[in-house]
Amino acid sequence: MALLVRSATLDDLPFLIEYNQRLAQETEGHILDRTTLESGIRALLLDAHTGFYLVAEDTTTAEVVGQLQITTEWSDWRNGWFWWLQSVYVAAHAREHGVFRMLFEAIEAEALTAGNVIGLRLYVDRDNDRAQRVYERFGMTQDHYLLFLKTFPESSK
Repeated sequence: MALLVRSATLDDLPFLIEYNQRLAQETEGHILDRTTLESGIRALLLDAHTGFYLVAEDTTTAEVVGQLQITTEWSDWRNGWFWWLQSVYVAAHAREHGVFRMLFEAIEAEALTAGNVIGLRLYVDRDNDRAQRVYERFGMTQDHYLLFLKTFPESSK
């Protein structure tokens, strides 16, 4: 498979919606609301301050076969940015073909070039052993933090 990693554009919106829906279903058994998902992805693509997506495209078919989203977190303790890998997804038929490797290596190179990125972070479902093993192969280690969450109803926006 010949791959090209590039920044996502609004033209990629249908793939990003589909892959995020598959990701939520496959990893957590969730069905995402398409309207909310589309609005959220569109907002990110239109405002670079919220983050960005990279996509992996099969150059022989022009099909997007993988995605990775980056959002940022400022660390006052370390005086630099953490980049959070989110919405990581590789189409089932493209797995084991180096798609994630290309996405990860591209984002790692971009982070190192930026000069103010101090690390990459991600969260993964505690039961997703396969994904955890993949991330470990790329030099990521389990952090000592636990993730806590409080959500607010849609009406609070």
